[in-house]
Amino acid sequence: MSDQADLTQNPPLAPHLVCAGAAEAIDFYVRAFGAEEVMRLPGSDGKLMHSCVLINGSPVMIVDESIDWGLRGPLSLGGSPVTLNLGVPDADAWADRAVAAGATLAMPVSEQFWGDRYGVVVDPFGHQWALVTPVRSLNQEELADAMAATTPTTG
Repeated sequence: MSDQADLTQNPPLAPHLVCAGAAEAIDFYVRAFGAEEVMRLPGSDGKLMHSCVLINGSPVMIVDESIDWGLRGPLSLGGSPVTLNLGVPDADAWADRAVAAGATLAMPVSEQFWGDRYGVVVDPFGHQWALVTPVRSLNQEELADAMAATTPTTG
C-alpha cells in the first residue's frame, strides 16, 4: 500500500463533507481547487456513500446528502459554522479560479493584520473555504499591536 493510500484511508484529520450532489462537488473541487480524485464508492442508488479527493495534498472525504441517514449538507441546514482553511501559494489566483468554477466570493482576498492574504469563497454546496497565503510573520507582540490598531474602540 502506498503512503498516499495510507493517508487517505486513515488520515490524522480530514474533513468529511456532506454535499447535495457529491459527484458534482468532486467535479467542482477539481476545477476550483485542482483536487485529485482518489476514490468513489457509489451505493446501489448511484449516490456516493464515500469518496475521497486530495486538495493541495490533504484528504477531503465527500458523501452525498441522505436525510434518511441524518446526513445533511449546509444547503439543507441553512449554512455551516465551519470554514475550511486552505493554505495556498496565491490566494488571489485560487479565489479567482474558484469563482470561475462557480463559487461565490464571500470575502475578497486582501492582506490581513495577522500577516496573510486571506479571502473566503462559498462553494455551490454551501461549504466555506478560506484561501490563505502568508505574506509576513509576526511575533505575539506584533500580532497584538496589529490587532489593536485594526479594532475599533468603543466610547
